[in-house]
Amino acid sequence: MFSPAGLGYDRAITIFSPEGRLYQVEYAMEAVKAGTTCIGIRCKDAVVLAAERRVTSKLADPSFYKKIFQIDEHVGVAVAGLSSDARVLISKLRIWAQSNRLTYGEAIEVEALAQNLGDLMQLYTQHAGVRPFGVAILIAGVSDGSPKLFMVDPSGNVTGYYATAMGSGAQSAISFLEKKYSMDMDMEKAILLALNCLGNVIETELSPENVDLAVISTKDGKFKRFTEEEIRKYIEQLKKSETLEKGGKE
Repeated sequence: MFSPAGLGYDRAITIFSPEGRLYQVEYAMEAVKAGTTCIGIRCKDAVVLAAERRVTSKLADPSFYKKIFQIDEHVGVAVAGLSSDARVLISKLRIWAQSNRLTYGEAIEVEALAQNLGDLMQLYTQHAGVRPFGVAILIAGVSDGSPKLFMVDPSGNVTGYYATAMGSGAQSAISFLEKKYSMDMDMEKAILLALNCLGNVIETELSPENVDLAVISTKDGKFKRFTEEEIRKYIEQLKKSETLEKGGKE
């Protein structure tokens, strides 16, 4: 019976293809690319997380469609991909954060949290009977008074960033950030940049109902989620600045 080339490698997570590829890991990354757009920006005094919320039904409660979650007082995450997989990993992150406080009497380092998550996700790429997690996670927080931003993908790879994006609009968002990002921007400018970037890549018009926004500031080192009213003010501010910019060009 004829079998398409690479079929065995396609179905087995523990076997490399002749090209050195793990197809199931690549398929998991495709699940991330199909997810909602999430943006992380690290500035001099904070880390900003912004994410698109896709409400799939008029009967659904929009407040339930969260893409940004608090892990500890000083750490938050944004997720793109399978929400069920994300839920399991978020629980793990919260347990690690609280265990560190109970064991050592201090907050866990953001990088240590990212590395722990990377180790766990990597394990699910090398054991038979399991599959990779179909989710990527942006981990943002403050350690030793400095803002930190990391991404962990389904392969278990952990990468630090000044600014990045993931999800369906990642490629366009990263191109936008490469042009507009500046390392010396403050939190207010980073928030406006995140919203501006999100507004340029999502299919619907930017509104408080379809945006999740949070920051962790170095001033108090605490996670803060913005309300819809606060997001609306930033969107209005962004629209005014865009109008002024266009007027200046004319």
